[in-house]
This record gives sequence, structure tokens and C-alpha cells, in this order.
Amino acid sequence: MTVGRLKQPSKKIFWKDLIERIKEDEVTDLSAQLAYYFLLSLFPFLIVAITIVTAIIDESQLYTMLDRYAPQEIMNVIQENTDVIGSQGGAILSLGIIGTLWTASNGMNAVIRALNKAYDVDESRNFIVARAVAILLTLGMLLIIFVAMALPVFGELIGNLFFYIGIPNAEETWGILRWVLSTVIIATVITIIYMVAPNKKLILRNVWVGAVVATIGWQLVSLAFSFYVNNMNDYSATYGSLGGVIVLMLWFYVSGLMLIIGGEVNATFKSLEEGTTKT
Repeated sequence: MTVGRLKQPSKKIFWKDLIERIKEDEVTDLSAQLAYYFLLSLFPFLIVAITIVTAIIDESQLYTMLDRYAPQEIMNVIQENTDVIGSQGGAILSLGIIGTLWTASNGMNAVIRALNKAYDVDESRNFIVARAVAILLTLGMLLIIFVAMALPVFGELIGNLFFYIGIPNAEETWGILRWVLSTVIIATVITIIYMVAPNKKLILRNVWVGAVVATIGWQLVSLAFSFYVNNMNDYSATYGSLGGVIVLMLWFYVSGLMLIIGGEVNATFKSLEEGTTKT
């Protein structure tokens, strides 16, 4: 039975199997683990990003991109640390780019383990190969940042081009198009992660649905979380100086949750294809 031709009974099986997988794979606990590894990987990752990416594009564009989704507390934590990294990141990176990338890839390595669990497969790739995959996927995340930062830089030029060729509401049109392009880029990289990260042979047909779910879900959850933190809660009053770090961890948690749920969606569809549902 192919995924594209699921009949109504199979749709019921899909939802039942998906819920069973989320419970059995302890997705919420895995998301907490991802949040921890994302936090450990964040600042080595920023060293690489700031040193390489901002050599081409103004560092302020990094904050513009993050500000679209992240609450203000997260922006404060990241900006404080990137200011320090920016003053010595080049020196740090030049001392050991491989070591820095190795550390920065810990988050992606955790994603690989989570997706392997979603597909109920063990990691048979040797340690070096698995880590190389994690590093390459980390570089893919750098590509997201580079493109997302480049779009605002060239936005004014493209907006002017739209105006000169007579496109109505050129500025608004480019604003919508820029958002669409960012979404497509994020979805593309998540698709690649879903295809490459698990120790299972997968093709585009097997992963695109989960990539769409993860991309849209992450954007909606991030925007809702940002609105809640900025308008309805003050973590600094509860956690004091740790408020920004707590918000950052929570953001990583919901981000990891959406990434794993997208993988579970793909794994559920794949199990229906192979006739190996958990229900």
C-alpha cells in the first residue's frame, strides 16, 4: 500500500499508530534531550556562523533573522554571547575549526539518534561516518542562516526591481515572497535532514510530509511561544538572571519537539508502506 493512496481505514490506523509511536518513543523526553544538546552546541555553532557567515554579511542581519521567531529574552542571551564571540571568534575558530565543528554538531548528532529511534533502527554506521553526517548537516544549518540573512540584504534591490517592472504593491509583494522563500529553504534543509540523518534508506517521497509538518509547526509554535513570552509571562521575575537561559531552553525544547514529531510522521507513513505498524 502506498502512502499517497491511503484509504479511510488506513488513515485511522495512521493516527493511532502515530500516537502510539509518540508515546512509546517518549518524544517529550527526547525533546528535552535535544534541548540540552542544542544548548551545548549553540555557542560553538555561533563561533562558526559568526566567523564564516558574517565575513560576507553584516552581523546585524543575524539578529534580524532570529528576532522574527525568538522571544526578546533569547535575543538578549544570544546577542550578549555573540558580542564576545565576535571579538575573538576568528582566533578561536582558527585554532581548531574541526574541533569547533565537532562540538557544534553534537545537537545534530542527537537528532540522528532521535530519528533512528523513530524508525526503530540501530546506528550501524561507524562512529566517524555518523559524526561526519552530523557535521555536514550542521553545515546545512549554516546555509539556512546564510540565505535567511542574505534575503533582507538584497530585499531592497529586489523590491526596487519589482517596482520598476510594474509589479503592484512591490514592497508588500517582496515581503510575502521573502517569507515564502525562507520557509521553502527551511523545509528543504529539514527534508535533507530527514533523508540523510536516520540509518535507513529513504527517498523524498518518504520524508516530504514530515518536513512540511515540522516546518509549519515550528514556525507556528515559535511565533506563538514568542508572543506568549513577550506579552504574557516574565521569566526574569521567576528565575532572575537565568530567565533568558530558561526561555532559550524552552524554545529549543519546542523546536526539538516539532523536529521529532515530523520524523515520527514520516516513520508512521513508512511503517504503513511496509506493513509494520505498532498497533
